[in-house]
Parts: sequence; C-alpha cells; structure tokens
Amino acid sequence: MSAPFRLVSFNTENLDWSPAGELRFKRRLSVLRPLLAAVAADILCLQEVDAQRPTPHAPRRFIALDRLVAGTAYEGFARATSRRPGTDAPADVHNLAILSRWPIVATRQLHHDIVAPWRWTPPAGRGVAAPIEIVFDRPALYARIAPPHGPELHVLNLHLRAPRAVPLPGTSGARSGPVFAEGQFLAAQKREGQALETRLFVDALFDDDKDASIAVCGDFNSESHDAPARILRGAAEEDAEAPFALTALAERLAESARYSVIHAGRRTLLDHILVSRALAARCARVEIMNEGLADEATAPDPILGSLHAPIMASFRRAGCVEKRA
Repeated sequence: MSAPFRLVSFNTENLDWSPAGELRFKRRLSVLRPLLAAVAADILCLQEVDAQRPTPHAPRRFIALDRLVAGTAYEGFARATSRRPGTDAPADVHNLAILSRWPIVATRQLHHDIVAPWRWTPPAGRGVAAPIEIVFDRPALYARIAPPHGPELHVLNLHLRAPRAVPLPGTSGARSGPVFAEGQFLAAQKREGQALETRLFVDALFDDDKDASIAVCGDFNSESHDAPARILRGAAEEDAEAPFALTALAERLAESARYSVIHAGRRTLLDHILVSRALAARCARVEIMNEGLADEATAPDPILGSLHAPIMASFRRAGCVEKRA
C-alpha cells in the first residue's frame, strides 16, 4: 500500500542572498522557515529560487536555498533543480527546485524539447523589421519520485511567464499602443507555448502508463479559466471526467478561499496543483495558506516572506477511503 504524502507548491519571491544583504536575509529566514515548517511537505516544489556566487568569480550555487533548509526537516531531502538552458549551471534568478522526502530516481528539464522555438514577424510599419524568435524564459522541471510501497510519482514544477509585455527589439518599453499590444501578445505566446510543451510531456507519461500518478505544480501566472491552465488540464471543463484530464485541486475549495496572490485588492489564483485521476482519487485535503497575505501592489519593500501563498494537497494511502470533513 502506497504511503500518504503532502505535496506543496510555493513561489519564494526571489529567494536571494548576498554578503551585503546578510541582515535582510536573516529576517527573511525568520519568516520563511516557520512557514515551510507549517506546510510540512513531503514533496516541495519551489519557484523563484535564485543562485549566488560565494566569491565574485566562483560558479553559482544555491546558497540561499541551502541556508533556508539548513537545520530543518528539508535539509536531508532529495533535490532536483533547474539549470540555465544550454549549461550545467543554475541561472542567476528564478530557478526551480523540487525537494522530496523520498528518492528522486530521474530528473529532466523541458525547454523546447517538444515544442520548438518559433518566429513571429511584426506587422509592417512598426519599426521592427526582423522576425522575433519566441523562446521560453525558463525551463520546466520534472522529477520521478519513488515513495515506499507504491507507484512512482511524476512531478512537474512550472513557473510560466508573467503577463508582462515582451520588449520588442529597437523600441522603448511602451505601456500603451501597438508596441505594448504586440509585446503582450508575445508574452501570451510564451506562456501558452510552455504550457503546451508541459501538457505534451504529460501525455507522453500517460502513453507509458494510463494510470500514472502525475502532479503539475507551480506559478502558472494565470487563473484556472485562462488559456495556460486550460491547456495543462488537457480537457474542457465540461469534459472533466476525460481519462487523461488533470484535475485542478484548488477548485475543491470554497471560492472565497481560492486565491494565492492579492493585487490591488483583487484576490487571484496564480499558483496551482493539477493532478491525474489516480492522484485526484487519493486527495484528502487541499489548503492555500493565504491568511494575512500582503497585497503585492502596496506591500513595503523589502519583502520578508513572499507575496504568494503556498498551495498544499494531502493524499491518503492508495486504496484507503476517508470521510471528507
């Protein structure tokens, strides 16, 4: 019988460290460590994990992440982290990390492995003559995890592009007009293209095992009704019982609790956990730790914790039936 577990996704809001910022970092640790202790994850998917150089010319390492988990239950967890595409080193900012209580037996990152980069030609007369190559901002991260006495878990960690206009070559960062509109269009292409690549990878997992236990987690920078989340689900809302559709676990919550970010007073759900039918049947509880969440439009700088709330899903043992609260 497979083990119960808790899966958590959390955008750490530019988890960074520098010698000059040591005091600020210690203040962040005093907020983030109790939060991570409270979520009590068996599998933890983190976004916006920056990498630092211990000395000016040294390779980048996950110093801030190492400091965050030092002395906690997560210190001994298996770990998978993303890399700057085309290299063996982490990017300076916005890396992904998967931490697991159980062994990680395979990892992979997806960055135009299935969906190739493509070109878009701006309309004539806009001052941009050459086609623009559309490339994803960062990879997706996959880990295959081996819990004791049960099926393997396939976990994908995402941080899709934010809906901010892509700068067009040779133009200023306009906030209105055609340059802004075209840049916003390119941002949507990147976000939806990466959602498609991830969904096609999920479909390949289903090709190998129609009953696979799959979870797609992260900061989608889209709400559940937006195109990226719909692409990842792989079926229309009215066809939610389709065998290979992913279930959006946050939809089990009351609408009033269904948010992970507040922007200018508006509560929005940008962070998600989508799971296959095998895991949806085992899900016993879903929570979003959003009580006291700061409004990102008015939060004072520096941010001590995060402007995103962790989203958590608890899964019972396979074959175990529990009453819902």
